[in-house]
Amino acid sequence: MKSSGVPTALLLKRATNASVTVAVLLIFAKLLAWVLTGSLSVMASLVDSLMDAAASTINLVAVRLSLNPADEDHRFGHGKAEFLAGLAQASFIAGSAFFLVIHAVERLRNPVPVTQMTTGVVIMAFSITLTLLLLAYQHHVIRKTNSTAIRADALHYGTDVLTNLGTIAALFLAYHGWPGLDPVFAIIIACYIFFSAVKIGYNATQMLMDRELPLEIRQKIISIAHKPPQVQGVHDVRTRQSGQVIMIQLHLELDDNMPLLRAHGIARAVEKEILRTWPGADVIIHQDPAELARKTDKKVWGAEEVPGLAQRPIDK
Repeated sequence: MKSSGVPTALLLKRATNASVTVAVLLIFAKLLAWVLTGSLSVMASLVDSLMDAAASTINLVAVRLSLNPADEDHRFGHGKAEFLAGLAQASFIAGSAFFLVIHAVERLRNPVPVTQMTTGVVIMAFSITLTLLLLAYQHHVIRKTNSTAIRADALHYGTDVLTNLGTIAALFLAYHGWPGLDPVFAIIIACYIFFSAVKIGYNATQMLMDRELPLEIRQKIISIAHKPPQVQGVHDVRTRQSGQVIMIQLHLELDDNMPLLRAHGIARAVEKEILRTWPGADVIIHQDPAELARKTDKKVWGAEEVPGLAQRPIDK
């Protein structure tokens, strides 16, 4: 698959490489700021960047794994590695939040004065600029690929901008006689980081559980399936996503006496139209006799021969 002439795989690899590079640069910058200022808020931001580096490295490995083609042991491909990376990121980020709270509470009990405020602010401003540049590129890649892993990565780098702004405010206030606010800001930052971790983890879990794609996508699929005049109905529409691949399954209701070759041709036409809208999708279409689909309960699916078989839902 390509996006504006650039292969999706190349975009994803560039995004993960950029993420790891920026994370390493931010670690060194914030480490210097912490050594110079002694600010717990700076330390909070440093720990956040350490978690970013770990999460981004996991992301890098997972994205490359997810791009591997299907094989004998993984016939649906390796796309769900992206969602596993999202869970790993959530774990790292949540762990960093608890770590920060523990140290912030200790600093509240034993306040430490902040020094070299100007140097710390300059370094944090540099961190914000670098992070914003990374976010701009990540969102460009997300628009082109809709990658869950890159979206999760961008989410916690987005929180970095807010944490860095909070760190600058904490440095300024602590330097001007409010040292007690430094750990308070650190706790606020930790809470925001934890909230981000919960959001990332929830989304990754939902995708691993094959959550249906948004309703507007489902409605678009049904609309496309109804385009051929020979299609009398559509049911059993199912969707999910595995990495970069959208999985679509549906049943077409066609005339009972239509030749199989003709029915196959109509299904193939619907499949091609779906692939025009979602290139690279994995599409499975089953053809059903319309009269059989109209019947209800046991008679519809031959359930009289299989006791307890429930009627399937029908999408019109």
